[in-house]
Amino acid sequence: MRFIGKKFALLSVSLSLAAASFGQKEIVNVVTTAVPFLRISGDSRSGGMGDVGIALSGDANAAQLNGARMAFVENDYGVGLSFTPWLQSLVNDIYLTNLTGYYRIKEVQTVHASLRYFSLGNVQYTDEGGMNTIQVHPNEFYIDAGYARKLGNIASIDATLRFIYSQIAPNAGTNTESVKAGIAGAADISAMVDKVFDNKGKGNLQHELLWGICLSNIGSKMTYTSNVTKDFLPANLGIGFGYKLHLDAKDVNTVGVYADFNKLLVPTPNQKDPEGFYQLSPSQASADPITGIVKSFYDAPGGAIEEARSIIVQVGAEYYFKKMFSLRAGYFSESVYKGGRQFVTLGAGIKYSVATLHLSYVVPTTTQRNPLDNTFSFSLAFEFKKGGLKKKPAADAAPADNTTPAGPTPKSKKGKQPETTPPPPPPGSEPDPTKQ
Repeated sequence: MRFIGKKFALLSVSLSLAAASFGQKEIVNVVTTAVPFLRISGDSRSGGMGDVGIALSGDANAAQLNGARMAFVENDYGVGLSFTPWLQSLVNDIYLTNLTGYYRIKEVQTVHASLRYFSLGNVQYTDEGGMNTIQVHPNEFYIDAGYARKLGNIASIDATLRFIYSQIAPNAGTNTESVKAGIAGAADISAMVDKVFDNKGKGNLQHELLWGICLSNIGSKMTYTSNVTKDFLPANLGIGFGYKLHLDAKDVNTVGVYADFNKLLVPTPNQKDPEGFYQLSPSQASADPITGIVKSFYDAPGGAIEEARSIIVQVGAEYYFKKMFSLRAGYFSESVYKGGRQFVTLGAGIKYSVATLHLSYVVPTTTQRNPLDNTFSFSLAFEFKKGGLKKKPAADAAPADNTTPAGPTPKSKKGKQPETTPPPPPPGSEPDPTKQ
C-alpha cells in the first residue's frame, strides 16, 4: 500500500493553516505545526468579524477563543453548537464542528467543557501500481474542560485542560514503519477585563472597554510514527482589545469595534535545505515545548522584521439592536511571507427567547482563487437562567380589570375591615362627593 493517504491528509491540514498561500510566489518560511485545526475559529459570531474573539462579551461559544470570557456570561447555563464546512473551494467533504456547554456557579464562577471534531473527508489509498485499494476517513478531535472565575467586578481568569487525538492516516504505513494516531495534552491560560463607564448626567450613553489575553495550546509535542523527532502543537499568544458604545440606557442600540493580535509560539525554521527551502534545524526540532515558546520570539532568520511579520492582525465591528438582531463585518490579515491569508468577513445574528443563531461568510477579495473563499458557517446557542422557563404563579399576574377579586376580604392590622370602592351609582344619578 502506498503512503499517499498520509500525504494527502497532511496536505489538507496544512491548507487549513496557510490556505491563502495557494499560488503565492512571495511566501517564504511559513511556520507549520501538528493539528492546526486547533487554531481554526469555529464560532460564527467571531467568524463574521475577521475571527476576532479574545475581547468579546461572554456567550455559549466564548471558550473557543478565550475561556476567561465565560466568567462574564449573563445566563446560568447553556450549550452551543458550531458547524463550518472547510476548504469548500477545493473539496466538499471536510468540515469542523464544535459542541460546548457551561454552568455558572454563584455568578462568579463558571465551569465549561467542549468537544471539537474535524473531519478530513474520504481519502483513497492505492497500491504501487496505482490501483485503488481502500478508502479511509481521517479525523481529529479534542475534548477540554475549564474553570473561569471573576476577580472583582471587572476582571476574570480561566484555566482549561485539553486532550487531543489525531488520526490523519488510518491503516497507513510501510514495511518498515507503522503509522499511529497522534495523542497530546495541552492547556490554556487566559484573562479578561470588562469595564463599563456610566456617563451619569450626560445622556444615556455608556462606554465599555474590553481587554483579553490568552496563552493557548501549551502542551506536549506530537508524532504519528516511531520517529524520535516530534512536531510542535500550535501554541499561540493572543491579545485582544474591544470598545462598545451603548447608545441608550436600555441597550436598544449597541456598537462595538474589536482588534486581535495573534502570534504562534513555535520555532521559526532557520535552516535552508539544498533546494533553498527553510526547515527546522536539529536543535530547534528537538527542543522541548517551553524552550520552543521562548525561542519563538527571537529565532526567525529575518530578525525583528520577520518576527513582526508573524503577527496576525484581525479587526471587526458589530451592531446590536435590542440584543436581538446583529450585523457584523471584519478583516483578517496575515503577511504573505507567513501564509498570506487575507479576507473580508460578513456576519449576522438573531436571538429569540433562549435561542441564538449566528451566521458568517468569507468574501473573496482578489481575483486569485483562495481555498477559503465563500466559506459559510453557523453557530447555534441555547442559554437559560435558573427557573427562567417556569410558569409564573397566578398571584404574580396583574388582574385583567379593576374589580375586586373574589374571596374573603382581608382584615387590617387593627381588626377593622378595610375600605372598599363603593359600587357605581345607578344610571341617571350623580354621586354625592360629601359622602364616603
